[in-house]
Amino acid sequence: MLRFRQIALYQFKNYPQTRFSFSERVTGICGLNGAGKTNLLDAIHYLCFTKSYFSRTDNGNVLIGANGFRIEGNFELNNHPETAVCILRETGKKEFSLNGDPYERFSKHVGRYTCVVIAPDDAALITGDSRERRSFLDSILCQVDTTYMQHLISYKKVLGQRNSLLKQFAESGMKNYHLLDVLDRQLEIPGNFIFEKRNAFLFSFLPLATNFYSEIAQKQENINLVYESELLQQPIKDWLIQNRNKDCLAQRTTSGVHRDDIDILMDEKEFRNTASQGQRKSLLFALKLAEMEVLKNEKGFAPLLLLDDVFEKLDENRIGRLLHKVCNENNGQVFITDTNEERLKQHLDVLSVKYDIINL
Repeated sequence: MLRFRQIALYQFKNYPQTRFSFSERVTGICGLNGAGKTNLLDAIHYLCFTKSYFSRTDNGNVLIGANGFRIEGNFELNNHPETAVCILRETGKKEFSLNGDPYERFSKHVGRYTCVVIAPDDAALITGDSRERRSFLDSILCQVDTTYMQHLISYKKVLGQRNSLLKQFAESGMKNYHLLDVLDRQLEIPGNFIFEKRNAFLFSFLPLATNFYSEIAQKQENINLVYESELLQQPIKDWLIQNRNKDCLAQRTTSGVHRDDIDILMDEKEFRNTASQGQRKSLLFALKLAEMEVLKNEKGFAPLLLLDDVFEKLDENRIGRLLHKVCNENNGQVFITDTNEERLKQHLDVLSVKYDIINL
């Protein structure tokens, strides 16, 4: 079982110095826009993933006028107390420690405290480009499989080197195919591993997400989720050879698992072009609920669930079904932000679940 008991923030975003305790399994975080609701959720995410969910850089999360920040969290993992600390120094160096022992590689921490976030910008998972869906997929697999994470890191590193070499070819007018052959071989092993893992995982994950969608929508809709990868047609080795001239002209690697996607169709049409706002949000929740289910089954305990402003553009029935799913059927810890305290209380009271409210 995973429980998050307390967090202390110092110079993090809009918090000069404060501390919050979480005594109940369900915590509502209420306040006006700009009060720091999302920032509090992001601090929790930092302690789970060693990075922000909402910002690309660490420096953007420092209190205005300050230098660096510190986040400390107290957890219980399988009834054992643990303390995680994330520090951004004045120099810009980030440090992360568990029970006083610093990590040499932050990736070692990912997956210890599993966590699922649902936020407004996550709509891009449905309507955005393929990078959004790959990132979502990789986030799940990295939390349950450290080997996958290492292969993904290796693949991205070699991919960057290969793309740099292709740009050098164009700039210099000279092509070193021997070096390109070396990089191609280095890209094959992690590329094939990533493809096999994704393909096997999505075989069961996509039907699970489809079933959750039907539960939330409370009706059958012809939703189809399909894994799209060039490696379904032929090995990455063949693609790299076949597209070599194309890659040189484009100055980048045009084939590989970095182009994988999940096609989303409704009645054989592009879902994002035909679905309503409610349908899009329902599918987003379905994917996240499927993520929760996978993490719970793989790790043996439910992940932390961070719900940020999820009530917008959802009718009351869908809100009720979602909250019942995550608060009653799920035994994990849930954090929910809302600008409307009374609305949140009304929904939670109906569920007859113990909860606490933090007002900011």
